[in-house]
Amino acid sequence: MDEEYDVIVLGTGLKECILSGMLSVSGKKVLHMDRNKYYGGESASMTPLEDLFEKFNKAAPKGDAYGKSRDWNVDLIPKFIMANGQLVKLLIHTGVTRYLEFKSVSGSYVYKSGGKIYKVPADEKEAIASSLMGLLEKRRFRNFLAAVQNRESDLIKGKDINRVTMKEIYTEFGLDNNTQDFTGHALALYRNDDYISQPAKECVERIKLYSDSLARYGNSPYLYPLYGLGELPQGFARLSAIYGGTYMLDKPVDEIVYEGGKVAGVKCQGEIARTKMVICDPSYVPEKVKKVGQVVRAICILDHPVPNTKDSDSCQVIIPQNQVKRNNDIYVCCVSSSHQVAVKGFYIALVSTTVETANPEAELEEGMKLLGPIREKFISVSDLMEPVEDGTESQVFISTSYDATTHFETTCIDVLNIFRRATGEDFDFSKVKHNIEDGDEA
Repeated sequence: MDEEYDVIVLGTGLKECILSGMLSVSGKKVLHMDRNKYYGGESASMTPLEDLFEKFNKAAPKGDAYGKSRDWNVDLIPKFIMANGQLVKLLIHTGVTRYLEFKSVSGSYVYKSGGKIYKVPADEKEAIASSLMGLLEKRRFRNFLAAVQNRESDLIKGKDINRVTMKEIYTEFGLDNNTQDFTGHALALYRNDDYISQPAKECVERIKLYSDSLARYGNSPYLYPLYGLGELPQGFARLSAIYGGTYMLDKPVDEIVYEGGKVAGVKCQGEIARTKMVICDPSYVPEKVKKVGQVVRAICILDHPVPNTKDSDSCQVIIPQNQVKRNNDIYVCCVSSSHQVAVKGFYIALVSTTVETANPEAELEEGMKLLGPIREKFISVSDLMEPVEDGTESQVFISTSYDATTHFETTCIDVLNIFRRATGEDFDFSKVKHNIEDGDEA
């Protein structure tokens, strides 16, 4: 412990692990510690199944009602990975993909007011086949998708997408409010409608990313690691060892030591590890973060697939805010034994949203209704914390809490922001030369 490191990372949550890996690969000497005896922090994976019941103060199931308890790996905050997205590129760049195996998610759906869910149409063929829209709207949407996917410049129908708003692009193609809703929330994955009044380029690129990711694997644009997200921190621990880094679990942090307003080290069980930079999750620095909201999550054990998903072994459903008269979307995701996270015949679903009222559990109702009969549910409400400063003065860089989304896109934005603040430069994605299928070559 009593030595100097380039960076000390506190907490083994997904964000901290990815940053630790990125910095290790770039030649930094990294010490990575967690006060818990297990990897993952707030985004841990629970195994055996009794651990999940214990965490939520419930009596463990008796007998073999749920099969072998060690065959369960229940992620507390499951998130799907966009197949062609930035997170995949970061994982490949660090080389951690050699320790992981990914499987595509079977379906991607969107909710329409009235309670029905529909497959998200992401290409021209699906647009025409979809029952989400009427005949004329299908044609308009097909033309819109064709223009987005086949564009060779920043002009769409003669309009510069760096300058015109997304609203103007929607209007140009005559798309109705429902189509705008599922395009913005289920394809571009925006969490509210602020994007509509902003320059269209980012939204257009997000839609193209969804389509490109879908084209890669066919059924949906999403991937999920076999055995759950808990595999990621363990993969990074192995990776760190290769690069001379050190991982330590069950290490209570006494304090972060400062000299002249800048971080100088981390005190742990009386010893001080010296460093000029710390990266951590909000729980390690309560005095440097503020609460900006809450997320409510329901982890549900089912003994059947999510209804109306063609018996999919895994899926995501996005419920856009306007369809249920809310200010925030509701997210539903489901995985099963096909991803080695549950015993055969069982499914793990998560319903989550940003809290808007004094009765958070009731806010999940529209999502819970989509699941059918529920064998067991585990409800949690978590504070959303974010740093009060950017860390450049103190050199303590703090991640934000995990939001309600069931995909990794917002997580990745935070990781890249911290990387830029900590190193003074943007991550260069041109360094990433391989695909996720290349395994060891990455």
